[in-house]
Amino acid sequence: MKRKIIIAVGVFLVIVAVLAGVKVLQIRTMIAAGKAFVPPPETISSAVAHEEKWPDTLAAVGSITAVQGVTVSPEIAGKVSEIDFESGAVVAKGDLLVRLDTSSEEAQLRAVEAQVELARLNAERTRVLQSNHTVSQSELDTAEATLKQNQANADAIRATIEKKTIRAPFAGQLGIRLVNLGELLDVGKPIVSLQTLFPVFCDFSLPQQDLAQLRTGLAVRVSSDTYPGQAFAGTVTAINPDLDQTMRSVRLQATLENGEQRLHPGMFVRTVVVLPQEQPVLVVPATAILSAPYGDAVYLIEPQTSAGKTNLVVQQKFIRTGRAHGDFVSVESGLKAGDRVVTAGLFKLHNGARVQENNTDTPQPSLSPNPPNS
Repeated sequence: MKRKIIIAVGVFLVIVAVLAGVKVLQIRTMIAAGKAFVPPPETISSAVAHEEKWPDTLAAVGSITAVQGVTVSPEIAGKVSEIDFESGAVVAKGDLLVRLDTSSEEAQLRAVEAQVELARLNAERTRVLQSNHTVSQSELDTAEATLKQNQANADAIRATIEKKTIRAPFAGQLGIRLVNLGELLDVGKPIVSLQTLFPVFCDFSLPQQDLAQLRTGLAVRVSSDTYPGQAFAGTVTAINPDLDQTMRSVRLQATLENGEQRLHPGMFVRTVVVLPQEQPVLVVPATAILSAPYGDAVYLIEPQTSAGKTNLVVQQKFIRTGRAHGDFVSVESGLKAGDRVVTAGLFKLHNGARVQENNTDTPQPSLSPNPPNS
């Protein structure tokens, strides 16, 4: 009995040893295969860093203001008897906006006009009598003075009626109506905003160090987050003669046509003044830049020879970027002309990763991009 048990235990141990040996052999085979495995190269797009001549620019932040803009309000208090505009309407100069109640002024005007007519007749009679030496010159002077006084009173009432007839002071676009029919308006109570949307001004400031390069007529490019990828052209039309004593900056004003009325007063915009001289810069597509809190970087493509075979590998390289122009960014340090960088597929790469280039379907960057949906 004991002999059978010993034989069974021995057989079991032999089986366990065989299985363990097989498992160890499998693990060793898998480890060797893992060490020998080479991942396939990542497919990326690439571009060559090259030199271009870009005009010097001065960048600033600015604000859009109307060439003509006002909040329409009454000069004389009164009750609204007529509203002749709709919110958001476009009006011409002189168009009627609001009429205040003028019934009492009109009644006074009729009474004064009657006095004017009577004074005119009296003056004419006195003038005839004075020519016949029937009345004295002083009586004629009194009659003519009375006529002029009554005419002045009539003109004053007409002016009051005119001031209660509120018209557009210039052509432009109206805002939202702020009054209602029958409302009693005080002097200065806002009625509606009226703004001229074309052209518009862009007000911005630059440091005093740039003052020597500034003059009227320089080209200006304005962009806004409201319209990504679009730039609005204008020119510098005014430079403030005095500087801000706190910031030591000079205030400038550019005029933009704004024919499509996309820029509105109060908008925050980025402004670039284009100087006439051009400077050589090293540029790469903006898609090649990998931005991070510790700095900007690119993946540089380099050939690497191993076991007699040449592969393309990437190495991350930190750079210092400069200005942006269209789809390109200038590089101030970290690259040289002719360096090839990755422009698509950056986020799947690491230092030493093998890559293969495929630029077939990659959109070409442009200095003046014009996306189809813009």
